[in-house]
Amino acid sequence: MVRLHLALVGCIALGALSAAAQTYTITDLGTLGGGFSQANATGGWGQVVGLAENSDGEYHAFVYSGRTLTDLGTFGGELSAAVAINNSSQIAGYFYDHGYKGFLLTDGKPADLGTLGANYTVPYALNDAGQVVGSSATKAKKEHAFLYRDGQMIDLGTLGGTTSTARGINASGQITGYSYDESWNFLAFLWENGKMTSIGTLGGDWSIGNAINNSGQIVGQAYLAENIKAHAFVYSGGMMQDLGELGGQYSNAVALNSTGTEIVGYATVSIASPINHAFIYRNGRMFDLNGLVPRASGWVLVSANSIDDTGVIVGYGLYRGEQRAFMLTPVNR
Repeated sequence: MVRLHLALVGCIALGALSAAAQTYTITDLGTLGGGFSQANATGGWGQVVGLAENSDGEYHAFVYSGRTLTDLGTFGGELSAAVAINNSSQIAGYFYDHGYKGFLLTDGKPADLGTLGANYTVPYALNDAGQVVGSSATKAKKEHAFLYRDGQMIDLGTLGGTTSTARGINASGQITGYSYDESWNFLAFLWENGKMTSIGTLGGDWSIGNAINNSGQIVGQAYLAENIKAHAFVYSGGMMQDLGELGGQYSNAVALNSTGTEIVGYATVSIASPINHAFIYRNGRMFDLNGLVPRASGWVLVSANSIDDTGVIVGYGLYRGEQRAFMLTPVNR
């Protein structure tokens, strides 16, 4: 069975939300004829990319633009997914054809990202210079973080362990992700000037970096002391700040805007339940996005995967029992 790499997919009570909190309209991005879709990223021109099921039960990469969901095909493979888009409308993603293969789509023409030696490459992020980061298998069949630039794939190494993956890159070429160290602890890192450095945790043993903006701010998830809880964080100025949770033990920050003033992701809403709700963190508070959309929308927003500087948020949720891609547009921003 072919496994999809879903891009970044594992308390303020709804009634306590500030009356001044930003609210949103919600748009169902639809599917390609099946019952499933997921939005992974939004670009600077209102475009959204992700994956969706077609009427034959196949999963295809898509781009949503001008209220139209366009099938990008599978590039000759069994399935595909689009994971990132930049302001030049370049799209990064992967397809499966006897192994996972990464692509960069420019003006409709795909470039194969190559590998670090074995038959596995999955990208996660893309900057405006067309540089792509993700993970690829080495000749020794170890998964390593990579940077693809100028047609070449560069192995970013590890923090001393055997495995690493890159999840975010900014305009300056700074990269974040996570790597195992020599003690088999996974730690969020900042890679710059050819060097990978751990950015620490929130008191526990583990952390993951998911995204980095052009100011060098990083968001992700880190474990607290005793490794029982894992919270969303923002790392800025050499310090890691705990963003809290929505009532459960886990939260994960997936994306942020260029100023770091708005951060989105998902969090559990109860200690007794593994159910996730999408959140936005703003003005020092984490808000459940389900309380910021029309009450009778019929949606349960599960994960917010991307936010742009206009405040538009994309991700996925449950709508009438099916997983669907959504776009949230701020009201009276």
